Amino acid sequence: MKLQNKESAYVPITKLLNYLLSETHSVGKSKAKYLRSMGFNETNVNLLKQGLLSIAQSEDVKDVISSPHGVKYVINGSIQTPVGISIKMRTVWIIDKGQGRPRFVTAYPA
Repeated sequence: MKLQNKESAYVPITKLLNYLLSETHSVGKSKAKYLRSMGFNETNVNLLKQGLLSIAQSEDVKDVISSPHGVKYVINGSIQTPVGISIKMRTVWIIDKGQGRPRFVTAYPA
């Protein structure tokens, strides 16, 4: 199964800058350490964004989880890094109640 409305999936840049690439965020800092070691940073954040969107738009949904806020979708895939290697990532997307667009929630190494 593919992500519902995958063409309209979006990744808020603030989620990447203030969470996934933040070395001070209580939850995100371990992810930031890994992603930064792979060459991702504030100057190339759009590469990370495009990689995450590519996973949402091309890979199959591995798990569906209902939550009070909407339906979450877990999707695994690979992204190219600035250091020239491909890394496997697990991404989580949500379609909030009353919304149709999948929104990026989180990602971590798979």
